[in-house]
Amino acid sequence: MGFLRRMFGLPLTGLLLSAFFLSATAGAKEAPAFSIEKTRIERVLEEAYDRYKNDDGGKNADYIKALAVVDPKLFGITIVTADGKVYEAGDTKTAVSIQSVSKVFTASLVMEERGSGFLQQKIGVSATGLPFNSVIAIELHGGSAGNPFVNAGAIQATSWVKAKDSKERWAKIKGNMDAYAGRRLPFNEEVYVSELNDNKRNQAIAKLLDAYGRMGSDPLEAVTVYTKQCSVGVTSHDLGVMGATLANHGVNPVTKQRVLQEKNVPKLLAVMAAAGLYDGAGDWLYATGTPAKSGVGGGILAVVPGKLAIGVVSPPLDRYGNSVRGQKAASYIIDKLGLNPYAQ
Repeated sequence: MGFLRRMFGLPLTGLLLSAFFLSATAGAKEAPAFSIEKTRIERVLEEAYDRYKNDDGGKNADYIKALAVVDPKLFGITIVTADGKVYEAGDTKTAVSIQSVSKVFTASLVMEERGSGFLQQKIGVSATGLPFNSVIAIELHGGSAGNPFVNAGAIQATSWVKAKDSKERWAKIKGNMDAYAGRRLPFNEEVYVSELNDNKRNQAIAKLLDAYGRMGSDPLEAVTVYTKQCSVGVTSHDLGVMGATLANHGVNPVTKQRVLQEKNVPKLLAVMAAAGLYDGAGDWLYATGTPAKSGVGGGILAVVPGKLAIGVVSPPLDRYGNSVRGQKAASYIIDKLGLNPYAQ
């Protein structure tokens, strides 16, 4: 995020990135057959897996007890093309909690229900330049979060999902994630209880946002639902399909269900590019040119608009909270397959 802030300035970041991805995806109705040879994708995927499977950098998130005990050797990579072809290596069937990757899909739901302008005006779409759980960022942004991918913005987004009560709000958020994944995703009760007993900072953030009139529901109820959405289980395969739905302009390439209006996809990808990897977002964009989102459960997804998505699961994180092997593997694949949109 620091890179984007220095180069563009906060007010321009979302607009510039949105304009880029809008031009990259405008007018596309159906995904064309993917042009890179199957054997080449398979070879690069295997190279990435073999190259980084023994990388021991980073460590599991230890401030959430249930995440600290997840097997750090878990490593799965899935590539899903915009026309639905799947390529996989490693532990692609083992689930981790989705954590902050879920923020993408709740933000998309708010866009669908209230419009992209609402997301920009009520929450914001610019990188904050501060940690993902910052309270100071709220004060600096006039009582709002800055973007929907920091904790404050994700809690805001959860609160603005249209629902008569907490039960309906949770059902809509979970059903939306299921639609992106093309299956009913599991819920990790152990992770949920672990986080619920240690989310006082998020409660404080929600109360502060409520004091500024920025919440759409009871603040503590929103925190509870937000904690639930972070506790959903996903595999690298799930992340690949969810990301490919965005690569395919909002249509799940496996189920063929439209999940997000095409006009909203470039805007969502723009926010991912600006703020998807916490304080490492600028370095990631500098290296790959692609929008991506990570979660402290060890999941990461990267989207190449109109072409494919890469889902990776590997729990050890860097100092920003991003999967170490996940970033390296996805970056390697993007580079070797020539997928950086800025290099086209």
